Parts: sequence; C-alpha cells; structure tokens
Amino acid sequence: MEKLKFPSEEWIKAFKEEVNRNKAYEEAAKDWEGDFLFIATPDEGLEKEVVFYVDLWHGKCRDAYVVPSRDAKKAEFIYEGPYSNWKKLIMGEIDPIRGLLMRKFKLTGSMMKIMRYTKAASELVKTAQKIPTEFI
Repeated sequence: MEKLKFPSEEWIKAFKEEVNRNKAYEEAAKDWEGDFLFIATPDEGLEKEVVFYVDLWHGKCRDAYVVPSRDAKKAEFIYEGPYSNWKKLIMGEIDPIRGLLMRKFKLTGSMMKIMRYTKAASELVKTAQKIPTEFI
C-alpha cells in the first residue's frame, strides 16, 4: 500500500477499513456507542484545522470522513490537539489517554465513559499505526 497523507480523506477511509478488520478493537469496544470529531489544529506545517468525523458502534466503524469544520457536524465526543501531537499519537509516541492527562489533547464529552474503554482507545491508535502514513 502506498503512503497516505495525514490528514486526508484517503487516510480516514483507510482507517475505517482497518478498524473494521481489527478483532482486538471489536472485542474491547463491543459495548461502545459513540461518535467522535477528531480535530487536528494547525502547527508544524498544517495550515488549517482538519476535522474527521468517526462513528464508532459496538466494535465497528460505521462511518469516517473529513468534515468542512468543527461546526459542520455534531458528535458525542471531540478529541482535539495540535497536528504535531497527532503525528506523535499515530507514531506511537503518545498514548491517547495519557495524552489527555498530559494536556497534549483535549476531550469534550464524558471522560468517565472514555476511561471505561481505555483498551479500545489504545486499539484505535494501534489501528492508525498500521496505515502507511506520510506526514506534512
């Protein structure tokens, strides 16, 4: 597979396919119901905010795509941070939960609900790491 640019529509589509193939994620998130906006804010070469909508439901990704802005779509959770931190997250240098606790990312939505699914969160990151990614 050729390298896909992050962030891009091609990358988020590949992420959806990988999530749906990940049995460990499916098991860890079998009771999960909730959707996300994943927001990369500008820094380190990213000139404008990029927003992904990701619909996660019972261990599967029902949908994932780029939305024009953070106001274009409502979601139960917003997980956002600077592009440089997304890069580290995808490369496995930052854990998604520790990233929140260290204020590298910001969460809007129920932290209690997220904390019940930390294994699912780390499986999502492992899934992202499987995608051959080219950064800006």
